[in-house]
Amino acid sequence: MLKKYPIIALIVNILVVYILYSICRLLFVWCNAETYAEHINAAYLFRLMTAGLRFDTTAILYTNCWLILALLLPLHWKESSRTFHRTLQWIFTIVNSVAIWANLVDCAYFPFTGRRTTWSVLQEFGGEGANIGTIIWNEAKPYWYLFIVAALMTWILWHFFSRPQAVANTRGALLRYYIVQTISLLACVALTIGGIRGGFTKAVRPITMSNANQYVDNAIDAGIVLNTPFCVFRSINKKAFVDCHYMDDAEAESLYSPLHIPADSAQFDAKNVVVLIMESFGAQAYKLGYMPFLDSLAHVGKSFQYSFSNGRKSIDGMPSVLSSIPSFVEPFFLTTAALNDISGLAGELTDHKGYNSAFFHGAENGSMGFQAFANTTGFQRYFGRTEYNEDPRYNGDADFDGTWAIWDEEFLQFFCDKISEMQQPFMTSVFTATSHPPFALPERYKERFPRTDPPLFGTIQYSDNAIRQFFNKAKQQPWFENTIFVITADHASAIVEPEFKTDLGLYRVPIVIYSPSMPEVCGAGIDSTHIMSQIDIMPTVLTLLNYDRPYVAFGHDALHTDLADQYAVNYLPGNGWYQFIQGDWLIQFDGTQTVHAYRYKEDICLKNDLRGQEPALYVARLKSIIQQYMYRMNHNQLKTK
Repeated sequence: MLKKYPIIALIVNILVVYILYSICRLLFVWCNAETYAEHINAAYLFRLMTAGLRFDTTAILYTNCWLILALLLPLHWKESSRTFHRTLQWIFTIVNSVAIWANLVDCAYFPFTGRRTTWSVLQEFGGEGANIGTIIWNEAKPYWYLFIVAALMTWILWHFFSRPQAVANTRGALLRYYIVQTISLLACVALTIGGIRGGFTKAVRPITMSNANQYVDNAIDAGIVLNTPFCVFRSINKKAFVDCHYMDDAEAESLYSPLHIPADSAQFDAKNVVVLIMESFGAQAYKLGYMPFLDSLAHVGKSFQYSFSNGRKSIDGMPSVLSSIPSFVEPFFLTTAALNDISGLAGELTDHKGYNSAFFHGAENGSMGFQAFANTTGFQRYFGRTEYNEDPRYNGDADFDGTWAIWDEEFLQFFCDKISEMQQPFMTSVFTATSHPPFALPERYKERFPRTDPPLFGTIQYSDNAIRQFFNKAKQQPWFENTIFVITADHASAIVEPEFKTDLGLYRVPIVIYSPSMPEVCGAGIDSTHIMSQIDIMPTVLTLLNYDRPYVAFGHDALHTDLADQYAVNYLPGNGWYQFIQGDWLIQFDGTQTVHAYRYKEDICLKNDLRGQEPALYVARLKSIIQQYMYRMNHNQLKTK
C-alpha cells in the first residue's frame, strides 16, 4: 500500500541523492589523500561525514524543492500520467547530475585553492573566451576516472528514480490520497524551510560555509564537511567586504596604518623596477632543489626564510604583489572594490615620477582579468599573447603551450626585448604560466626536465631555467645595473611534505630581491629574522627608491621596519579564518575570536595549539588591519589623492 503514495517515492529519490553525495565526499577524501592521510583516522572521518549531512541537506533541498512540490501537490490525475513522471525523471536526473558533477570537479580542483568552489570561480574564468573549453579539457584529462564515476552516478539517478502508482478511482481511495498528500506537502514544506536554514530554532540563522568550522580539528578539513553546490548557493550575491568596528579609529591607527608617509629627507633614486611573478613557485619546490637558478640569485641578493603569499590563487597574487592588497574573503578582482581607485607600484611611479610602465602575461589578452587590473593599478601598456604573435622576432602561436599561454622561455625573452625598448626609468612586471596544469613542456626539454612526481616540479625546473636565460640576456642590457629585480610566486602548489601541508605552509613562497648596484641593502643572502609577504613588496621597493610621497599599502617595508612591527597576514577561504604571523606566533582568527595559536618557528607542523597564550597585542593589531581594510574597500580609500 505504501508504494502508492508519492511521499514514499519522494523519500526514495532524495535518499538516492544523499547516498551519491556521501560517495562524492569519500572520493573527495581519496583524491586528496596527500592532504588528509596523515591526520584523519576512521573515527574522525566518520564524524566529518556525519557533519556533512547537514550541509548536504541544504544543497539537496535547494536543488530538489521543485520535486517536493511536483510529487506532493494533491492532484490525483498526475499519478497516472506517464508523461508527467517521465518529465520529472529527466529533470531530476539532469539537476542532480549537475550538482554531483560539481562535487566531483572539486575532487581535482581543491588542491589548487584549498577550498570548495564558490560562485566567484565562474567569474574568475569568465575572461578566457574561446580558450575556456581547451583549458577545462586539459585540466580534466588527468582525472579521467572521475568521468566514469560521473556517468555511473548519472545512470543511477535515472535508473533508480521512483514514481508513485496510480490512484484507484474510488471515493475512499481518492479521499485517502488527498488527506495524505495535503499533510505530506505541509510537513515537507516546513521541513524544507528548516533544512535549507540548517535548523528550526529562532537562534538558528541560515547556515553558511563558516559553520563547517565547528566540526573540524584542522582548517583544511572543512572541505570534507562542505559540498560544492552548497558553497555555490551560499556565495551567490554575497557581499565580500563588511565594515567591522573592533575599536575606535584612533586606537586602530595607533596599532597599524596602511597609510605610508615617507621621511621628509627622502631623495628619490630613479632605478628601474622589474617584478617577475612565477606561476606556482612554492617554497617546497625551492627547498627540494627544483629552482637552482633562483637559489643562486637568493644567495647574492636578499631572500627570506619566512616569506609568504597572501592568497591561494593566481588572481590573488597580482594585487598582493603589485598593489599591496591581500586577499580577504574573496579574490579582489571579483569584488566591487576592484572598481575603486587603486594604488600600486606602476601607478605611483608612472603618475608621480614619470616612469614608463608595462605588464606582460603570455596568455590570451584579457585572461584571468589581469589586463583589466593592470590598467586599474597604473600600467600604461599591456603585452599579452596578441602582442607576442605580432612580433616578427618570435614564432607566434607556434610557441603557444596549447592550453594557457606562450612558453615561459620564449615569453621571458620577449619580455627582456620589449623592456629594452622602453625609455628609462621603467616599471615592468611579468606573470608566467608554464608551471601550471597540465604541466606540459616543449618537446626539446622533455628529456632535460623529465616528468616528476608531482609533475609541477618538472615544469618549475624548466621555468627556473627560463629565468636564468632571461637574466643572461638582461645582463647585456644597458639598464641592468640600474634595476631592482623582485622574483616571487603567485601562490604555492603541489604540497607533499608535512610542513607545507599546514595552514601556514600552504602560503610559503620564495621572495627574492636583487639589485646589482645595491649589494649593501639587497645582498647578504637568506634573512632568517625578518618576515616578508607579497604585500610587502610594494612598500619595500618604494623605500629602496627613497620614494617621497604618501601612498596606501597594506604591507610594510620588510628591510627597514623594526622586527617588533613586522607581520604577515592571509586568509583561509575554506574556513573564513584570518591568519596573522608576527614574531614567533601564528594566530588564526575567525572574525570574532582566536580559534588557534601556534609558535610556528618551533612547531613547524602546527601540532601544539596554544590558544589563550597568544599576545593580546597581536590579536588587536590583526583586528585593526581587518577593520581598516574593510573600511577602505567599502569607501574607496585605496589611494591617496
